[in-house]
Amino acid sequence: MRPFTAALAGIILATLALSVGIVSRLQPDRRWRDSLQSRLLFGVPWGTLIAIAVVLAVYLFVQDGLTDPAEPVTIPYRAWSYFSPVGMLTASFAHASPSHLISNLAGTAVVAPIAEFAWGHYPSDQARTRPDGTGRSLWRTPWIRAVVWFPLAVIAVGLVTSLFSLGPVIGFSGVVFAFMGFAIVHYPIRTLIAAIGFQGVALTVWRALQDPIFSYTATPSPPTAPSWAGIAIQGHALGFFIGLVLGMLLLARRDTRPNPLHVWVAVLLVAFSKGLWQIYWYGEGNTYYLLRGPGIVIITVLALVITLALTASDRPIIPARLDRWLARRRGTQTVSRTPHSSSSASDTESETDADARIERTLDLAGTDKSDRVRAVTTGNRRHSRRASALTRRGVAGMVVLLVLAILAGMAIPVNTSVIADDGGATGQSGIDIRGYTIEYDENATNELVSGIGIDAMIDDSSMAGSGVIVSSDRYNLWEEAVTKEYLNATGEDTITVGGPGWRETAHVERTGWTPVGNESVYQIWLWEDGEKTERQLAHESDSSRAEVILAERTVTVTTDGGEFGLRVESIGTGATASTGMPSENATTEAGGVTFERVGDTVFARVDGTEVAVAAVERYEY
Repeated sequence: MRPFTAALAGIILATLALSVGIVSRLQPDRRWRDSLQSRLLFGVPWGTLIAIAVVLAVYLFVQDGLTDPAEPVTIPYRAWSYFSPVGMLTASFAHASPSHLISNLAGTAVVAPIAEFAWGHYPSDQARTRPDGTGRSLWRTPWIRAVVWFPLAVIAVGLVTSLFSLGPVIGFSGVVFAFMGFAIVHYPIRTLIAAIGFQGVALTVWRALQDPIFSYTATPSPPTAPSWAGIAIQGHALGFFIGLVLGMLLLARRDTRPNPLHVWVAVLLVAFSKGLWQIYWYGEGNTYYLLRGPGIVIITVLALVITLALTASDRPIIPARLDRWLARRRGTQTVSRTPHSSSSASDTESETDADARIERTLDLAGTDKSDRVRAVTTGNRRHSRRASALTRRGVAGMVVLLVLAILAGMAIPVNTSVIADDGGATGQSGIDIRGYTIEYDENATNELVSGIGIDAMIDDSSMAGSGVIVSSDRYNLWEEAVTKEYLNATGEDTITVGGPGWRETAHVERTGWTPVGNESVYQIWLWEDGEKTERQLAHESDSSRAEVILAERTVTVTTDGGEFGLRVESIGTGATASTGMPSENATTEAGGVTFERVGDTVFARVDGTEVAVAAVERYEY
């Protein structure tokens, strides 16, 4: 770090520390410290710190981030399928880049402590205050809950999100969303502030410490997918609902309920701010469809359902009178009087009055009290196959479980797919590196979706791969590592493959000539990093003719066997003649046309007329 940058970073930290110190003096109340220590061992979220350490260790040592922090090994550590165990075990804890890692760690640092606080290192005040420690089991011992059970729960949630996430996901974000879902059940407003406010503050401060004065120059960029098309929305939603269900179970065990307005506001704002509404699909070429309207409707409905599942009453979802009517239609005896009761009209009327009184009691007194009132006022009443067993909160809870099941179930067909074994790269089609096949294809079958029946529901032609394809039957993976459009714009790129304990780098390069007024003619070359490796010709495009006519002749740029050439064709006779592409400052001749290369441009000359016919393909990025 340069001295000036280091000085500015120090000023930033000192300013923040001074601000916090002054505010703490203005607010001398220390109850927050007692509150932390009442739930956390020494007031420290040890489980969160251990989870962060595990994620960092995976990035540095498993993904070999120590060798190149900016480009860790990612391909084998994605959740490709159930037949790729390494990817499934590591996907939730691996990351694609330093910015990806920092973003997820910032989210963990601000949300996971709230979840850990809600769970607590001390299961109860009684267990904490016993001086002799009697009655404590491994489950109730604070330090074990802090450094064993909570980290194990985090790892378990990470494995579940890997197993049931859609597509080759990578990253800790699914677990971060699980933290949010768990925390929002217990402390909705605090979680809202942490997820929306403090995470942004943490990321901004981190970027400022790295680059206090940021300089940006507006330049064209290669064509890339929109940011929302690279987000694992299903994985995020899956993690959120896993945390939500776990939080609901803990609330039920503790017999507590949150404030409904707080829950609804927190769930809605967190879901919107974190992009859970961004449902998208692929179109042809570089087209992506963002289902913004449907996504907003779905999130709004789910926020209401979640609120009902947490805070609705335990009253039957079907009114008592409708329930009795349905029971009579089924031929079920809903009400059984005692033997000495009569069936006079007055009894029927009194029963109706009693039922009305019960309904009023339900509205005013709650479920438990109303049950006692019903027992007293209606005598020995027996319910048989009553729909009233379905309560309002219970039905909403079942909807939440159904959503979780759908989110998890949709990934099973994809994760059970098997990548076809094509025998690896042969000849000049590509290269093979320790079980990885790297090749170039402009119409490759997307092995991630083929064979799972998706083509029976929608047109999957838009998901065909085009570019540098990395596949492996050994690791059961398939990836469009570099798109054709990106390579067209940059001209070159690198692909890193590897596994536990090793990494290798492959290079791809596009070279080409652009005839005047027409599409480029290009070659794709691949080679493995190293001094003794040879370049392999992976692809050659079709020929392309320049839109110029010289003395009734046309000129076409060609490529054959890795060599560019020029073909002259007579319009009248159809006779053709060919020659190689002239080297710099050299000339060549074919079909009565003289070609001369000046710099990166080839000129054609015939009968005293000279015109440019082709130029070296340029890459601006």
